Amino acid sequence: MDMAAQSLGRGAHLAGGRMATAPRGIALRRAFVFGGAALLTAAAGREMYRVLGVSGLTVLECLIMALYVALFAWIALAFTSALLGFGTMLARGGLGLGIATSGPLPELAGRTALLMPTYNEQPGRVMAGLEAIHDSLAATGRRGRFDIFVLSDTTDPDIWVAEEAAFLALRARTGDAEHIFYRRRPQNFERKAGNIAEWVRRFGAAYPQMLVLDADSVMDGGAIVRLAAAMEANPGVGLIQTLPVIVGGASLFARMQQFAGRVYGPLIAHGVAAWHGADGNYWGHNAIIRTRAFAEHAGLPTLRGGAPFGGHILSHDFVEAALLRRAGWAVHMVPALAGSYEESPPSLTDLAIRDRRWCQGNLQHIGVLRGRGLHPISRLHLLMGIGSYVTAPMWLLFLVLGILVSIQSSLAPPHYFPNGRSLFPDWPAVDPVRSMWVFIGTMGVLLAPKLLAFVVLLASPTERRGCGGALRAFASLLIETLLAGLIAPTAMLIQSWAVTGILLGRDGGWNPQRRDDGGVALREIARSYWPHTLFGLAMGVAAWLVSPLLALWMSPVVLGLGLAIPLAALTGLRGLGLALRRAGLLLIPEERQPPAVLARAHALVRASGNDMAGDAIARLAHDPALLGAHRAMQPAPRRPGVDPIDPVLLVARLKLDEAASLEAARGSLTRAETLAALSDPQATERLMALAAAS
Repeated sequence: MDMAAQSLGRGAHLAGGRMATAPRGIALRRAFVFGGAALLTAAAGREMYRVLGVSGLTVLECLIMALYVALFAWIALAFTSALLGFGTMLARGGLGLGIATSGPLPELAGRTALLMPTYNEQPGRVMAGLEAIHDSLAATGRRGRFDIFVLSDTTDPDIWVAEEAAFLALRARTGDAEHIFYRRRPQNFERKAGNIAEWVRRFGAAYPQMLVLDADSVMDGGAIVRLAAAMEANPGVGLIQTLPVIVGGASLFARMQQFAGRVYGPLIAHGVAAWHGADGNYWGHNAIIRTRAFAEHAGLPTLRGGAPFGGHILSHDFVEAALLRRAGWAVHMVPALAGSYEESPPSLTDLAIRDRRWCQGNLQHIGVLRGRGLHPISRLHLLMGIGSYVTAPMWLLFLVLGILVSIQSSLAPPHYFPNGRSLFPDWPAVDPVRSMWVFIGTMGVLLAPKLLAFVVLLASPTERRGCGGALRAFASLLIETLLAGLIAPTAMLIQSWAVTGILLGRDGGWNPQRRDDGGVALREIARSYWPHTLFGLAMGVAAWLVSPLLALWMSPVVLGLGLAIPLAALTGLRGLGLALRRAGLLLIPEERQPPAVLARAHALVRASGNDMAGDAIARLAHDPALLGAHRAMQPAPRRPGVDPIDPVLLVARLKLDEAASLEAARGSLTRAETLAALSDPQATERLMALAAAS
């Protein structure tokens, strides 16, 4: 199946004249969300003007005013969207497309491919998740309608061979060689998006739809069957996104993320799904996609210029959804469909690594915004993705300007009678009482979605018991809110520096995600977070020198930054997270009563031992069956005069020819050369001969 890159310079033709029908009431829901946010922002801006404009606005105060209005608009939109989600959840909405949460599973007419892209991940964990999905599909009686593809972009030779061994073991355990496949790309061109696109070109025509997973994804077989049936029943739908529930957290940081995602996440997702309608978004995994629509309209363009803004698009999912929607295909989210799961980073450090990549990818969307023919809501998705990172330096600038205004007020001589003689002096002051109420109102709008989510939790006996009961759930909410508030200033600096680095032209690359224990050596944590601590202490001292009252207002930020090192260390501890779990805190229903597919996946992960990989050459040399399979899965030989010359492989062959022993070969080959050698039949034969002679 062909999959050509789409042009941003011209609009797409509608797919067969198809245009997604807007759900009933969508205009009213959007008016509520955007109109409500606008009214709240106008009221907040008016109050802030009264705070700052007691005696007129200075230049710095004008800047503060502009930043406050922009930032408040951001949180006001989240608040009104959460209000809509609150109403939707109480009304038990959030599905549509004919999807049912219970009752007999529908029959399927076509085939669906389950795609598991992987990049230097632990093979045992990846295959455990796939085996659990496979067994869950078998329990539905519809396993024959699904094929599983492991799509490897792995660049570590030891992990590559371990993947092959784990794949063969998965086939042997399931006895299902007809429906489970493995393919590794020699070159991971365009990263994950290129990995999926390469599969579409090679195999896509055989499958009407594909369900894209991530390396930490687990999905219930019944949910997968219902998604596939919904695609078959709704020919105008191009993509259906589920709401993945974060599970498996052990460290305190992961358990915080897990609790927040499970309790607050559905409220947020129901809200955005209600006003997105058919103009939804794509989060890159745990979503089902119509293959033909994706192939014809979602091929990613290459952005002009070099990294970090140009080149291949890193955050591909938002753009693919926008391109599908541009062509008239509907994109829906179904947050009420249970059975979709993922994991979260185990520590703040791991989150920062992932966020750096996402930050660069989202800022690339600046170059996509100008694309012709994009739906207005799709442009809004792109803007919100950009804003999720740009707001961090805006908050930082807002805080710094606040200190500068206070310094300016304390140093500048007051002019009580600027217009000459007058009976009434002009007092140069900020209204402190109104300032307090503006702060309280802003925090109320910021925190209200959490309280709304807690009310929804209380309204569901099953969910309430799953979170440990009302009292423990409320205590968990307080713990999560307190820790998240303390971590927020450090996260603000992390994102601000990431944005600054990208603006300065630094490419963040693509690092594999760590998914196990969040423990990091204290020395490494101190080396990473001492600038945050120093910056926080400097802000605190500056605020105190200006005014003890200002220092009091700044104390949450100063405290969070000052404690950056111990917070990063403590929240990454597995033991602390598990201790809170034993106390019944930060619990989620999937821990109290694990769904069958999750229990199976976790049991398989424990059985695998999380062994990353052994030495690739030794494993192949001592396992003839693995060596035979490896040879069968090697890329096709180079066609002289057609395929490009691989200089890395040529160097590897030369080194192997000159090596007198396997030890000498190991010592001379780089990782890239070893990878190239194991991809080549001739070089592999030489390696095996050296291994046999050693």
